[in-house]
Amino acid sequence: MSAASSLAGVAKAPTAGRPDYASYAVVPARHPWRWAGTAVVALAAAAIAWSLMTNPRWEWGVVAQWFTAQSVITGLAETLKLTVIAGTLGFLLGFVLALMRLSSSPLLVGVAWTFSWIFRSTPLLVQLLLWYNLGYLYEKISLGIPFTDVRFFEAPTTSLISQFAAAILGLTLNQAAYSAEIIRGGILSVDHGQLEAAAALGIPAWRRSTRIVLPQAMRAILPTAFNEIIGLVKGTSIVYVLAYSELFYTVQVIYNRTQQVLPLLLVATVWYVVITSVLSVAQYYIELHFAKGAVRTLPPTPLQRVRAFRSLHARGIR
Repeated sequence: MSAASSLAGVAKAPTAGRPDYASYAVVPARHPWRWAGTAVVALAAAAIAWSLMTNPRWEWGVVAQWFTAQSVITGLAETLKLTVIAGTLGFLLGFVLALMRLSSSPLLVGVAWTFSWIFRSTPLLVQLLLWYNLGYLYEKISLGIPFTDVRFFEAPTTSLISQFAAAILGLTLNQAAYSAEIIRGGILSVDHGQLEAAAALGIPAWRRSTRIVLPQAMRAILPTAFNEIIGLVKGTSIVYVLAYSELFYTVQVIYNRTQQVLPLLLVATVWYVVITSVLSVAQYYIELHFAKGAVRTLPPTPLQRVRAFRSLHARGIR
């Protein structure tokens, strides 16, 4: 026997006993409980949708009539304005407070901690009423050199603290107290060893903060921060106690006049759902942006998931 035939026999030997799977039929995996659960949920969702559509007491015609009414849109604009201003100022002040909590100065740490402690310990409603009635405590607000009679600015408190000013003050300071802890937690989540390595390489402190700490801290900050913003959108409804014409107060004024309470409440509810849905979509894509470099493969977008699901079902995979 030649050497070539011996090698061929050796090469074929390992595969001689292997079964041929080419003729086997591919049987898709069965998931009976998943389909049963899906059917139950679909049935419950259909029942709820049918109840909403067929019960005349929901008065969807009235909801459609007032949904885009000028007064409601004006109140919606005021709600968005309160959210944007209070959210922006609250997170800026919260960022400063977070840096104060992380500083080595006992005074700065004590002031920031006391601020967060007070504003997180009192209800937002109480804070709003306190700011609105600040004129009872201080008749005038002045700006000058402390402990002297030098004044650069002075005005009656009641003329400065309007309904809008009291709402912005209350929402901003309350938001700042929570934002400070969110930002501080995000900064502390960054591995300190990376800062030490960057300092050893001679990277300036401001570049370490902006290029190393903040991009990584944002991954921990964003989910909770967006929850706070969504909570702020709904929290603006509490300023109705100041008779400020935001969305919820406007709806109240309308249904007190028309006695169509439930349909008008549904108008406000749907608008709040629309706003929070837009924020949720924005949150998803912003988190997707900051996930770059943290994971090997970015998670699919909702549209990509739908396409993947359809392609799997088109190929008969369950």
